[in-house]
Amino acid sequence: MEDIFLAIGIMLIVATILSYLARMINQPMIPAYVVAGVILGPLLGIITNSGIIGTLSEIGIAFLLFIAGLELDLRKLREVGAVASIGGLAQIISLFSAAFLLSLIFGFGKIESVYLGLIVALSSTMVIVKILSDKRSIDTLHGRIIIGILIVQDIVAIISLSILRSVDSFSGFFMLISAVKAVILIGLVVVFTRLIIPHIFRRAAKNQEILFLMAITFLFAISLLFQHIGSIIVSILQNIDVSLSGEIINVLSPGFSIAIGAFAAGVGLAGLPFNFQIIGQVKPLRDFFSTIFFVSLGLGVSISSVREVILPFVALLVLVVALKPLIVFILVSFFGYLHRPSFIAGISLGQISEFSLILVSQGFLLGHVSQGIVTITILLAVFSIIITSYLMEYETPIYLWMSSYISGLDKVTATSANLGNVPKGRYDVIVCGYNRIGFSIGNTLKRLKKKMLVIDYNPDVIRKLKEEKVPCIFGDIGNNEIMERVDLKHARIVISTVPTLNDNEMIIEKAKKENPKISIILTANQIDEALTLYEKGADYVILPHFLGGKHISMMIEDYHRDLKSILKLKVAHIDELKERKRLGHEHPRHE
Repeated sequence: MEDIFLAIGIMLIVATILSYLARMINQPMIPAYVVAGVILGPLLGIITNSGIIGTLSEIGIAFLLFIAGLELDLRKLREVGAVASIGGLAQIISLFSAAFLLSLIFGFGKIESVYLGLIVALSSTMVIVKILSDKRSIDTLHGRIIIGILIVQDIVAIISLSILRSVDSFSGFFMLISAVKAVILIGLVVVFTRLIIPHIFRRAAKNQEILFLMAITFLFAISLLFQHIGSIIVSILQNIDVSLSGEIINVLSPGFSIAIGAFAAGVGLAGLPFNFQIIGQVKPLRDFFSTIFFVSLGLGVSISSVREVILPFVALLVLVVALKPLIVFILVSFFGYLHRPSFIAGISLGQISEFSLILVSQGFLLGHVSQGIVTITILLAVFSIIITSYLMEYETPIYLWMSSYISGLDKVTATSANLGNVPKGRYDVIVCGYNRIGFSIGNTLKRLKKKMLVIDYNPDVIRKLKEEKVPCIFGDIGNNEIMERVDLKHARIVISTVPTLNDNEMIIEKAKKENPKISIILTANQIDEALTLYEKGADYVILPHFLGGKHISMMIEDYHRDLKSILKLKVAHIDELKERKRLGHEHPRHE
């Protein structure tokens, strides 16, 4: 089909229909886009001229990475510290090594094995963040661990894109020249983003249309600068009469990929106070071009090559959906976290990344990988993302089923964190989960001079509570052993801030069995779950999103006649927020 407008129209129509059907049955949309490409290309042969489509898909890659750069928040990496940085790198090295060796066994060349190693090692930021957002789990302990590991993976992916682009001329001298060019580029971007861009964009922000155009212009300008930096340097040197040999020109001339430039442009604008406004304006363009990118991947599938790669595909799929979660689980446990957040982090990362698709697309264009590698990557993306969506949807029952097989690691993690002792004595109130709600409850109980015992599975929280001499247990309330070690017979109230239905049902069963007179206050995210807990015997169920509205309503009622008195509340709130930040409660520490 030669008519590009007609080709794009058909691609979007089919992609929209399939993505709509996918959402109706709670499936991720990226596989639907790829399947649309498979239908239109290899199966029906409706779209055969993929040249212009390839150009449009490259623009899609640029917009994907531009948004990724805009949303990059390195503070999240600091918050989870060693488990994200060291653990994330260890996971990448382990999976890369396993996939690289397996690829060599299947007869792939070294460069193709390098690509397959990276493809398997990376996980999808786009897919995982979307699922975590839908489940309201981004700010949970396991959510922050996952996001931290993903940031490390994204950084590795960006570096890999740059190195693999010039792999044909790879040498020590080439690395030195690339480093010099990178330093020059970073210097230019830093100067622009620190000294010039804020003033320009501050004026542009007064007009939405100008702000949008400025953001797009910056994206293309930085991308083109990265792409042609080598040629620019050669031209400058030649214009000032510097003698360059042909070999030197060949080494200097290569630039960086457009994708790297787009990512750098996003990072450059990420620090602006209106970066979220830019994200909101650019996202529709990103969605349009990225849809074309994922559909074009489906167009590139070779049905004839599927039979040839079926065995390596199955073997690599096992690495992605089984070995990767296992490695993540072991690594997170090693850093002192209990098996629940470790397990959920593991199964959440069991897929390949959109960066994997970008890597193989670039590798195919450069002639580094064959059509078979492209087919393997697309099949891995479709199957691993679908499997992950199911695993994350049913993570709690899967965890409960698997917990008996992995419970042995509890002793390891508790010992390594030195947090496994249960404080002796009787307690008036048992608080399960010391997150934002638990923090406020704890302060109230302290003022009322009630004896309180806290249960939480974040070792950082437990360490800080021990420093403050607050009685606490490092453990998971979903673990029967933990609840059996707690003295429920003499407690008056048990409060759970954990919005997990199964855990809360278990608390009701255990607490009422040990002490029929005990009062039980639980937390839920959904109305149906709250009603279920009431039916099971809960005395009160907290719905945080309803609680916030109720609190504001009470504030309006208390202060509507004297709005100036709200300043006292403001000062007290600021003091509380500073205390929460000092204790590490900027984000919830428990589910």
